[in-house]
Amino acid sequence: MGELLEQFNAYRQKMNDRLMSEENNKVLKRIYGVDTITYMDGALDARTKEMLGLVASMVLRCDDCIRYHLVKCHELGMTTAELMEVFGIANLVGGTIVIPHTRRAMEFWDDLANSE
Repeated sequence: MGELLEQFNAYRQKMNDRLMSEENNKVLKRIYGVDTITYMDGALDARTKEMLGLVASMVLRCDDCIRYHLVKCHELGMTTAELMEVFGIANLVGGTIVIPHTRRAMEFWDDLANSE
């Protein structure tokens, strides 16, 4: 496993466990549930939905979300050529402010690829 992926997964798991440990946390638990359902196969397959999630996360400039969707896209067989097209769409829609996030996303993608 790549170092960046390992750090991301460990922190995400630790904090999700902490958030879900609260008994009166119905709203967040439901949001997490809806998030899971949203990315399942439907009229659009999960792979396409994860690519859409990646573009939206890049435009919104959320590095945590970008990493999450990169992991899912990688697990679902996305190629680097497809990733570059997704990056193009995200930068077109989001503007040049997305470029720093694209750099970090490429670094994380390379870490994913090197962890195989």
